[in-house]
This record gives sequence, structure tokens and C-alpha cells, in this order.
Amino acid sequence: MSEKETNQAEVEATEAVQAPVISEAQANPEKFLKEFDWHNYEEGIEQVADTKLEEFEKLVSENFVDTLDDEVVEGTVITITDRDAIIDINAKSEGVISLNEFRYNPNLAVGDKVEVLIDVREDATGQLVLSHRKARVIKAWDRVNNAHDTGEIVNGFVKCRTKGGMIVDVFGIEAFLPGSQIDVKPIRDYDQYVNKTMEFKVVKINHEFKNIVVSHKALIEADIEEQKKEIIGQLEKGQVLEGIVKNITSYGVFIDLGGVDGLVHITDLSWSRINHPNEIVELDQKLNVVILDFDENKSRIQLGLKQLSKHPWEALGETVKVGDKVKGKVVVIADYGAFVEVEEGVEGLVHVSEMSWSTHLRSAQDFVSVGDEIDAVILTLDREDRKMSLGIKQLTPDPWTDITTKYPVGSKHTGIVRNFTNFGVFVELEEGIDGLIYISDLSWTKKIKHPSEFCNVGDNLDVVVLELDVDGRKLSLGHKQTTDNPWDKYETEFALGTTHTAAITEMVDKGATIDFNEDIVAFVPARHLEKEDGSKLGKGEEAEFKIIEFNKEFKRVVASHTAVFREEEAKIVKQAVRKQEAQAAEAKPTLGDANDALQALKDKMDGKK
Repeated sequence: MSEKETNQAEVEATEAVQAPVISEAQANPEKFLKEFDWHNYEEGIEQVADTKLEEFEKLVSENFVDTLDDEVVEGTVITITDRDAIIDINAKSEGVISLNEFRYNPNLAVGDKVEVLIDVREDATGQLVLSHRKARVIKAWDRVNNAHDTGEIVNGFVKCRTKGGMIVDVFGIEAFLPGSQIDVKPIRDYDQYVNKTMEFKVVKINHEFKNIVVSHKALIEADIEEQKKEIIGQLEKGQVLEGIVKNITSYGVFIDLGGVDGLVHITDLSWSRINHPNEIVELDQKLNVVILDFDENKSRIQLGLKQLSKHPWEALGETVKVGDKVKGKVVVIADYGAFVEVEEGVEGLVHVSEMSWSTHLRSAQDFVSVGDEIDAVILTLDREDRKMSLGIKQLTPDPWTDITTKYPVGSKHTGIVRNFTNFGVFVELEEGIDGLIYISDLSWTKKIKHPSEFCNVGDNLDVVVLELDVDGRKLSLGHKQTTDNPWDKYETEFALGTTHTAAITEMVDKGATIDFNEDIVAFVPARHLEKEDGSKLGKGEEAEFKIIEFNKEFKRVVASHTAVFREEEAKIVKQAVRKQEAQAAEAKPTLGDANDALQALKDKMDGKK
């Protein structure tokens, strides 16, 4: 055999030995892997050629998945035990997942496809541990992010109620549904949504804190917006629409007109006065309302409820006239009077001046209270302007009707001090009869700067009627006139030239004062304080004093100590006495003077003849 033939035979022999192995592994890798004796290999019983190991690794890399820890793959359930599910993910070994992770899916069966994540590549027993829950979370976040980016509508299960909203399960992740995002109308009963599956829109995701916010309202608003445009386009003033009470506030009621909200102000709910809208309507109530006005964009719609009924003034009977007695309810009290509802929606004003005959005005609250049922008389009635004035005092006789009989000039009475002014005191003799006491008529002797120094509001005071003006409804009263004028007595007791003993009370500018009694305070000029020895009297010294001046009208008394022992001063006193007597004589014409005057008048008349 030649050398060439020998070499060719060796090559063929080599190929004959290797060909079956290579061809079998490549032709049927699954059979090769299944029949490979791993035990012998691990124990070193049979040495495997490097070429075989390389071939084996190549087959493994081509046929089995090399998963990463954060990669989600799909697996097949191949076995279910009492505690676990065995999953084939086409890896080197099957994985194990606790059945607890499939609580949401009690119907899990062999052959089902599930998403898994490698949790532990090999546990203590060399088992591949998978997690379905973690895989669901990762996939769920992917789906949530995609829904947020694309605006996709997702289904969610409302699990429970929480503060401010609800907790919703979306793709296995808990999301927050704010109360304001449940519906377009305010929700009062959150519990009605628990355990329900609803459609939502993912409106916000906080990746840092893994928070998701969903909204059901956003889906409704999209539909409502189309309805709103259609409704707004057809709005006209005066149009009557049906709506549902959506919200009640202190100032009015919001009505849902089918996607468009309108406001009925509290003043447009009823012709009568009301304190709060809930007296007229309640939540979710269906109402017919009329469109009163709206802005250019028709985004603010003003509605009315009372306008659907006839105005009460128009229904007011024609027989109602001025002078009629009516019964009504006090609905509002103001500083100037009270509003009385005589019929539903028809009010009249009782001015405070028409509540009492008294000219001393008080607050309306002194006479009536809100809610009182009262009788009144119609004083004025203007149907065109829808105004009515009422009176209460007209139901009782006017006390000034017989004033001259009850309170003639000079009559004495007792009244109540009602008010002060700088110039006097107002005293009420009876309801509707007030009189004024001027400050000068309060006391004969006291010098009063303000009436409050003499009496207090509410005091009883004896008075005398001094003047009566029936037309002007005025009474002039006096208090001091109820007693005799002590100065009539003092005029004699402290006449000029009379001597009295007293002590110096106070040293004042240009002299001193002495108190003869509680009414008489006399002034002593400085030069009349000189004593007989040339010294002067001081405060507290007692001495004799002569009266050198007495004026009853101005309540002025002047005394002198010096005049007691000096002739010159005595002469001055005598001259003063004679002068005063002369003045008194001149003030009273004698009988002769009267005869002379009558004769002159007679002569004048005779001359004319």
C-alpha cells in the first residue's frame, strides 16, 4: 500500500470514530442531553473529552434561556403541588413558585402560561426559584406607564375606602382615587363604590415614591364636554329646563342641567325671604328652572326658580287698601324698622317711628322680634313699585288727642327720665307723651352744668307742666317748680344790712367765700376781710358779716366783716339799701302816676275830637 493510500485510510478511520458522536448530538440534541450521564461526569467515573464538553456547552447555549434577574419571561406550568407550582421557562432547570402568589387566580392549571422573574438562581438544594408576583409588578408598572403616556382606559377594582378617596387595584398595583375624581358631582357615600370594577384613566405617576393617581371623573368629563357644547349652543334667556340639585351653599343652589351647571341665587329661590336655600330645596331633587342670564361664553348661567310662579304682588287682592288692618310675620329687623310679611312674598315696612307714639325713638328690637305675629295698619300702598308701609301705633289711640285735658298747664305729674341733652332732660309722662325740662328748671339753688349731675336715666321725677304746644306736640316741664322757691324766704332772712355769724369756707381769688347754709354761698371781697385790729380773716375763722348785696334773680350774695365796725362801710350799706328801695319804688307806679297817665290819654282823645 502506498503512503498516500495509508494516510487516506487513517483519515477515514478517524472520521469513522468521530462521526457518529457529532452527528448524533447535532441531529438530536434533546436526546443527547437526556442520555448524558451527569452522575458519572460529576463523580469523574468517565472522563469526557474536551471536544464533547465544548459541544455540550454549545448545545446548552443554543437551546436554553439565559435569563437576567430583572427580566420577565414567560413560563409554562408543568406541575402543581399542594404548596408550589413548577414552571418551565426553558432554562437549565425548572423553577418553583409558591401558590400564594396565585391567590388572585384560583383556577391555575397545568399548561397555563405565566409571567415570571428569577428570584434566586439556585437555592440550598440547587433549585431555581421564580417569582410570579414580582413579574406581575414589573409588567404592571410597564402597563401603567404606557396607559399614562397613551391615555389608555384601564380597569380597576375598588378595594376599600381611605382618607380623601379610595384605593383601587390596577394591574395588581394599588392606586389612589381622590374623592374629587370619582364623579363630576360631589359624592357623599363613598362606600357604594367599594368592591366594584370601574374604568379609570391614569392621571399622575410619582416614580420616586411609586404612587399612582387615577380618575374616573376624567372619563365622564370627556363625554360631558360634548353634551355641554350641545346644551350651551341651545341656551336662551327665558328657557325653562329640568335640572338636578347638585350642591347647596349659603348663597344659592347649583343645578346640573345635564353636563352644564347653573346657579340659582338665594334671592331667586322664593318670593319670600329665606335664611338658607335648604329651606326650599334638597340635594338630588329634580327641579324646573328658568334661564335668567348668562355671560358671553355661556360658562356662567344664572337660573331662577321663583320666576316660574306669579309674583305675589300681582296676586295681591284689589280690595287691599290704605287703612286696612292686616296680620303678618316679622321676617327682618333693621336699625330703622322691621319688615313684616303680610302675604307670601308681600312685605311691608314698619318704620320705628310708627311703632310707638313716643317721640323718643328707640330700636325696633325694643318692640318686635323676628318671627313675631303682629297686627298692623296699612299706611301707604304702591302696587307699581311694590312697596307698602305699615304702622303699629295706629292700633292704639293717639295720646295727644286729649292732651289739654290730661296735662293742663300748671298740673303736677311724675315721669321717667328717658334721655339727657346738654340743655335739659327728657321725661316720659306716658307712652307717647314726652316733655323737656330745661337745665335751669331743675333746681332753685344748685348750679348744674349737665343734667347727669342732678339725676339718672330711669329715675322717677316730679314735674309741673309749664307750657303746652299741641300742634308741635311739645311739652315744657319744670322740676324745681314742684317746690317753693327758697330764695323768696332768703330775700327776707338775708336782707341788706342784716348781720350773720359764719366761718370762712374757702379763700378765693380777690376774696373769700362763706356758707351761710346749703343754698347761700356769699362772697366777701378782700378789703372786707379786714378785722378791727388791721389783720385779715383767714380760712376757718368765724366772725360776724353784714350783707351788703343780695340779688335773688342771679342768686348773688355779698357780705362784709369790715362793715360791722366801720362807719364808712356802714354808710355804704345804708346807701345800697336806699338805692334798692328806690329801684323797687320806680318799678311800681303810684296811684298819682296812674291818674296823670289817664288824664293825658283823655286830653289826647279830646284834642282829636
